[in-house]
Amino acid sequence: MNESTQFRILKYIHDNPRVTQRELAGITGASLGKVNYCLRALADRGLVKISNFKKSQNRRAYIYKLTPRGIDEKIRLTSRFLQIKIKEYEALKAEIQDLQEELEYAHNKD
Repeated sequence: MNESTQFRILKYIHDNPRVTQRELAGITGASLGKVNYCLRALADRGLVKISNFKKSQNRRAYIYKLTPRGIDEKIRLTSRFLQIKIKEYEALKAEIQDLQEELEYAHNKD
């Protein structure tokens, strides 16, 4: 499982513990099978606890909860992705500046 998928799953589970695997598949763009595999891998690593709803009629209804290790991993990934996004933002900002200068030069040339 790549870090991007792992991050999105951990983030969404943290915010919405009653999320379904189908919803996670839609959010991450991964197949339902891949989401199931990722959740099991996260549980095996001790990052997510998977429990059945006690009062649910649907035996396949689960609640996903981040463990303390899962919260630490989410924080680590959040920091990593923030650094990546800041670099992307700076590169995009520089590209926009270059394009604006190029356009300004073209207008002044006429």
